[in-house]
Amino acid sequence: MFQRWISQSVVLVALTAAVFTAQSTRADTVLITGANAGLGLEFVKEYAEKGWDVIATHRRSDVPESLAAIVRDHPKVKVERMDVADLASIKALATKLKGVPIDVLINNAGIYSDRSGCQTENCGGKAGKQALGSMDYDLFDMTMAINVRGSIAVSEAFIDNVRASKQKKIIAMGSTNGSLTQPLEGSGGIAYRSSKAALHRAMQLVALEEKPQGVIVVVMHPGAVLTDRQLNLFGDGYPGVISPEKSVSGMIKQIARFTLDDAGHFIQWDGAVAPW
Repeated sequence: MFQRWISQSVVLVALTAAVFTAQSTRADTVLITGANAGLGLEFVKEYAEKGWDVIATHRRSDVPESLAAIVRDHPKVKVERMDVADLASIKALATKLKGVPIDVLINNAGIYSDRSGCQTENCGGKAGKQALGSMDYDLFDMTMAINVRGSIAVSEAFIDNVRASKQKKIIAMGSTNGSLTQPLEGSGGIAYRSSKAALHRAMQLVALEEKPQGVIVVVMHPGAVLTDRQLNLFGDGYPGVISPEKSVSGMIKQIARFTLDDAGHFIQWDGAVAPW
């Protein structure tokens, strides 16, 4: 009887040690929305280079070539379809990933405006259908659904995954365009600017709710990022902007440093506190 008890104890200790070892050696996992272009794609590239398990989501019907190219070199990158404007799509992926710890959840997916009729980059006012007198309210509703509701819905759907992780971090891409204190430049971009102001407040409330659970929720300002479109239109001399590489590299450094003391704050890519 004593020998059986000893044997069972040894087995129990061995199993406990195995579970602890598996947990301690598990690679960190990041889930990134809107991962097929822009900042999202750069997040995928840089986290993949760091050896993370990357869940890269997109809304296209087929896997975008931009992500397929990364997967060929980084098999730890998993590409999943999820449209943040579609609640059923969010729920479907959350069900598929149930029980998978997610250390960092990056709510990156977002839109600025319908640029289908734009001939220049400066197309956020009347031409962008976001100024008084030319408002496109379908676009307004879509902007809110993606930029605000999408981030809330994704955070809610994957909150158990984040709580089960080691780092427990949720990041949302904000913008100083949504700041209520920073001086305004022009009166256009009503839908986009309103969505970012709403996102800031919403994620601040999520941070308050989740802080007792040890979850760190932070809104980040990526800076004025130089896109390929801006490069084509203006060249390297376009003022006041930074590259996606510089922005994302800076944000990843800040994300790694975040603690519960940062929960609910608005932090720039370089670590400076951004104006609400």
